[in-house]
Amino acid sequence: MGEIAALATSIFWALSSVFFTQAGKMVGAVVVNRIRLVIAVILVLLTHWLTLGSLIPLHASGERWLWLGLSGFVGLVLGDTFLFQAYVFIGNRIGTLLLSLAPVFGALIAWIFLKEDLSMAQISGICLTILGIVIVVLDKRNGNGTPEGSRHYLLGIFCGLGGGLGQAVGLVLAKKGLSGSFPALSGVAIRMIVSMITIWVLALVQGQVKKTLATFRNLPALRNIVWGSVVGPFIGVWLSLIAVQTTYVGVASTLNSLTPIFVLPIARWGYKDHVSFQAVAGTVVALVGVAIIFLVH
Repeated sequence: MGEIAALATSIFWALSSVFFTQAGKMVGAVVVNRIRLVIAVILVLLTHWLTLGSLIPLHASGERWLWLGLSGFVGLVLGDTFLFQAYVFIGNRIGTLLLSLAPVFGALIAWIFLKEDLSMAQISGICLTILGIVIVVLDKRNGNGTPEGSRHYLLGIFCGLGGGLGQAVGLVLAKKGLSGSFPALSGVAIRMIVSMITIWVLALVQGQVKKTLATFRNLPALRNIVWGSVVGPFIGVWLSLIAVQTTYVGVASTLNSLTPIFVLPIARWGYKDHVSFQAVAGTVVALVGVAIIFLVH
């Protein structure tokens, strides 16, 4: 059951990357993130109410709200905005692959700041992951529509790295907020609530609220954001929690990280992108590295 849920998580996250890529090209990455968080919060809070009996986890301590709120800001506001912009610049195939650096960043951050040991096997996994991503990034035949070496391509790589780093730091902060037996779904709810409020306050300060609300008249973009929010932040996150609860964390995390593999056929047959042998090989090498990080201690 847990393994199936984890595989399904990767598939749904791959689909959400497609929807968010299309929406980002229409209205911009920041607008997509603002609206996506509103939809995700509504869905998560309803789920929280139906499963845990309360709409908002008000029983959580102020310290949990602080750590989980910081986690949401870093991971969902900053990290996901970078990721969505990477989708726009270099496509969801390379964007999701760069996101697989999150475990690498997470392991290094935990090693430096939390004094968690890294085994030689895990260090090897980190090196393999980086090598695989470098192989893909340097592929001159990437079929993402942005020439390798161009300014947009380099910005896209930077944004993808920002997305992976944001998710890693967000998860390290979330670990602090989820200590003890605190329900994971309540943690997700707090992260999303704080992120949604923050990103809309920033929009208000920047005078971007009217522009964002105008997106509701752009039905194709809105349709993509809604579908992306349902299959990714809602169904995908829920399935990932089921996976973690019903199988080994290392197995679940590894299977959850297979999104770049499922994106490959979507890019090849859905968007007619040229997916070279080098791109496939680099993706496989990177994900083998991720598997080693999670499974070998």
